[in-house]
Amino acid sequence: METDPTTDPDAESPEVRLRERLEEIRARSVKSTSWRETTQYLSRLVNRAGYVPVHTRLSREDLAFLGGARDEVAALADLGLRLLDLHRPQESGGLSSDPAHRIRRCRTCMGRWPCPTLRVISETLTR
Repeated sequence: METDPTTDPDAESPEVRLRERLEEIRARSVKSTSWRETTQYLSRLVNRAGYVPVHTRLSREDLAFLGGARDEVAALADLGLRLLDLHRPQESGGLSSDPAHRIRRCRTCMGRWPCPTLRVISETLTR
């Protein structure tokens, strides 16, 4: 029998899943080898047609992307984690007709939880 994640206190929250996913992305990017030095060498091999003669065609734009991809992915993961730290749920206070399921709001934007920011991050990472 499946449990409803909205009522199961042991179920992993969307926030926890997103945080784990972003930390995983950041950890993988930090462990990867930087292409920065390699792309400096490969960019000297660009031929007249604008490609490096390897088994695959890499344009200058490809090399520029590969050169900064590791750092950019780490920065984007950091951004996502910082957004998750800002957009966290809090009890909204006030009276509720169902004290066991109080209304929660985002502590930053005060939207109903999960707030639009968390939903956008979730939709983007779960594609």
